[in-house]
This record gives sequence, structure tokens and C-alpha cells, in this order.
Amino acid sequence: MPDLIETLRTALERSGTGSSDFDLNPNIELAAGRKLRPAGVLVPISTTSGEPHVILTKRSSALKHHPGQIAFPGGKQDDGDADVTAAALREAWEEVGLPRDLPKVIGQLPEHETVTGFRVTPVVAIIDRDFQLQPEPGEVDEVFSVPLNHLLNPENYVVESRFWRGERRLYFTVPYGPYYIWGATARMLRGLADRMQ
Repeated sequence: MPDLIETLRTALERSGTGSSDFDLNPNIELAAGRKLRPAGVLVPISTTSGEPHVILTKRSSALKHHPGQIAFPGGKQDDGDADVTAAALREAWEEVGLPRDLPKVIGQLPEHETVTGFRVTPVVAIIDRDFQLQPEPGEVDEVFSVPLNHLLNPENYVVESRFWRGERRLYFTVPYGPYYIWGATARMLRGLADRMQ
């Protein structure tokens, strides 16, 4: 456990640029002066069962934005949030019942720009005690975990494509069992994997 924390901390302290949903698509022109809304997501690494796992959610299929997609707990920074870390911790409490004082924050990955106009900061934290999962039914269909080793292996990532706004868009995926992890979540995880190599 101390080794994992130190390895994560060293990886997160490395210099580097942020990422975006457009990384693999240099032909897409982004509007100059675009305003991005700050958001925070929690990358919760649970060590309670021996092998570290990352806790993820499957968003409700009833949601207007990104229904049914795999995501980190998190969301936009509200006026009452001190910063993006506070936003990530608040959202994790609201979405999955993770007590705000339980995660041990290790650090942050560089910001990630999404196609929906958010500047997302991934906040990496260790969860070293069990807690009672309480998925918010209006937002979360399922909470599950993926072995950290699976997500840190670059060979498990695949670049796929689909049409978006009339153009073919490439994106990362990192499938795990029945779960299709793709888009912003997969891109941020790939950023962590790259730093851990």
C-alpha cells in the first residue's frame, strides 16, 4: 500500500499537458475563446480487497447527457464547492454514497477537455476502508470496479471510431468484461496509465 501511494504520487507529479476528447482527431477545429466549465471527477482506487481496483459507475439510461456510459463519480463545480477536488468528493457522496472524509487524495491528473464543454480535473484518491454503496437511482444504474492493473496496461486500450457531427471521430476504449469503457473516461485512464509506465 505505501508503495502504491508513492508510485501514484510520483506519477501525478510528473510534468505533462492535459488531454481532450479531441486528442486523436487533430483535424477537428476548436473554437477560439471557448468557455469551459470546471468539473472534478474522482478516480477512487480501492485497496480493501487486496488487489487495487478503480471504482466506476454506469450512468443512468434516463439521463439527458451520456446515458448509460461508464464514468467516474463526479460532476461540475458548484458555487458552494471550494475547488474541483471538493466538487469531486461531493459528487462521489451524492452518486455512490462515498463518505467525503474517506478518500485519501493523492493528487490530480492534468485537466481534460470534453466535447460537452467541461474542463475536467481527475482527482486520484485511495479508498482503504469499506463503505456502504448507495447508488443514486436518478443518476447511477450500477457501481462496479475494475482491477487497476488492467487499466494501467496500455495493451488493453483500443482506438475505435464513430461518426460525430458528420465526421469520423477516433477515441480510446478499455473494455473490461461486459463493460465498454470509452471516451473521456478511457482517455483519462490512459493518461494515468502513460504516467505510470
